[in-house]
Amino acid sequence: MSSISEDSEEQSGAQVDAALSFEEGTLVLRGEAGAVGPGWVYDARVDAWRAPAWRYRQVLAALLRSGLTLRDEARVYAKHGLKMGGRRFKPYEHQSEALEAWSQGGRRGVVVLPTGAGKSYVASMAIEITGRTTLVVVPTIDLMTQWVGNLEAAFGQPIGMLGGGYHQVERITVSTYDSAAIHMARLGDRFGLMIFDEAHHLPGEVYRQAALQSIAPFRLGLTATPERSDGKERDLDDLVGPQVYRRSIKELAGEVLADYEVRTLEVAMNEEDRELYEKARAVYRGFVESQGIRLGGRHGWRNFLAATSRSDEGRRALKAHRLQKRLALVHQEKLALLFDLLDEHPDERVLIFTNDNASVYAISEALLCPAITHETKIKERREILKRVREGTYRVLVTSKVLNEGVDIPEASVAMILAGSGSVREHVQRLGRILRRGEGKRALLYELVTADSVEGFVSQRRREHDAYQ
Repeated sequence: MSSISEDSEEQSGAQVDAALSFEEGTLVLRGEAGAVGPGWVYDARVDAWRAPAWRYRQVLAALLRSGLTLRDEARVYAKHGLKMGGRRFKPYEHQSEALEAWSQGGRRGVVVLPTGAGKSYVASMAIEITGRTTLVVVPTIDLMTQWVGNLEAAFGQPIGMLGGGYHQVERITVSTYDSAAIHMARLGDRFGLMIFDEAHHLPGEVYRQAALQSIAPFRLGLTATPERSDGKERDLDDLVGPQVYRRSIKELAGEVLADYEVRTLEVAMNEEDRELYEKARAVYRGFVESQGIRLGGRHGWRNFLAATSRSDEGRRALKAHRLQKRLALVHQEKLALLFDLLDEHPDERVLIFTNDNASVYAISEALLCPAITHETKIKERREILKRVREGTYRVLVTSKVLNEGVDIPEASVAMILAGSGSVREHVQRLGRILRRGEGKRALLYELVTADSVEGFVSQRRREHDAYQ
């Protein structure tokens, strides 16, 4: 990335060679001079050159180096000079190192730190030293609310919000990815610094528009797990900047994060469940083999679903697949062990994770404990989390909705009854209990059905140094 003086003013003189402006998420160059710098395409409709907004830093540097007299009308963002007040504290060593690495990288790049390691404080320090109007982009409304509260406490200023019915832009604004993707074509010239929380979401086809349509020369990505199954984490190099700093859970455990232990427990099905499982699996596998479907192939699952829709035999196979999967993930013996484990932790805050809403509600009813799924209304979800933090509720059961971005520092035990093979999901669930506390030692239980497909799923999701 070329270095530039962001405060460069247009050269004085009678004649201006070119004018640079921002229009609908793009840069437009007008004037006698031809296009200078990367990404330009001639737009005959307006008799001008056009480039993606995210290339602002590159093209401005190239134009200034060329010696052209330039009028920069693209930049609307401003300096703010805000300083942290009541929430200022001495940063941990890794936080200072992360900020320094990001600064050395031209204030562009991705910082990879585990959940609970203080990524949001790194962001606050970045906002302070950059001193430009800032947009923080987050995946959920819950996280938006959490960030707004933290930033208001840190800077003592009103914080704008985009999303969840809010459309208020301030010197520091927090937006959901959805809202940023929608509004950056219009607001992409308003922010000099963009911070992408849970930055692994950004390379998605829709969310990336939040980065592509902004001119922000300064960008910070924050994530605990940048890797994606589609390999598109490499796109972050252009969208945000390269990875500039990384620390792992193991490196920070015991100092910044709580010490932790992971216990993987195999649980055999009872005879009744095992018989149902074997019969269902035989029906499902028999159909797959009869159709010549390779489930490990690129389109295996899609081919299976297509085949099941064409006959009664196929529909029986799909039903059998669902039954054998449900039995492998949550069966009677696994639930019995769950209840025993809860008895071993009578005074601790416990999070129970499973893979589907039906299991969540069944466990919630059996334990008489609260449940949170994607169906839970925002107001109810906030009240439940508040009561868990306060200790009114000791046990909370959920599916995937609490995998990331929810802060429950009091929780010290997590029990995974079922999950996907995703390494990210598994690390995120561990991260929910790693907030450090006085004398705290976190404990993660993983309950795995013996002699079932779940064993292979468990092996895949533990391919991370946190579990080695």
